[in-house]
Amino acid sequence: MSGKEYPRVSTHKTRQVLTDTFTCVRCGLTVTGAAPGGGRRNHCPSCLHSLHVLDRAEGGPSECGSRMAPISIAVLRGGDWMLIHRCTRCGELTSNPISGDDNQLILMRMAVRPLAEPPFPLETFGDL
Repeated sequence: MSGKEYPRVSTHKTRQVLTDTFTCVRCGLTVTGAAPGGGRRNHCPSCLHSLHVLDRAEGGPSECGSRMAPISIAVLRGGDWMLIHRCTRCGELTSNPISGDDNQLILMRMAVRPLAEPPFPLETFGDL
């Protein structure tokens, strides 16, 4: 053989793995579309922002295309956590499952915010 080694090419069929990526609209991180566990990801694991590409009310692609900001956490009856996003342009709300590598500090901050900043004075509990 000459001085260069070439990789061997297998003649049997192999499965092609697609790894699409996207760039976060807020922090610029390059994110893979595959979430841990084999699911699909639609938000940045670092800052949890997303892009408004689906219109949940119409059931198809959205023409909005604006940034979806994470605003809250919802916990389903089965214990799964959902990330609640609000579009910064049109105000549409969406829910998406969290991923195993999402920023845990931001998730916990959103989860405890209602307890840390209640919409009523905590002194009212003393009167009950």
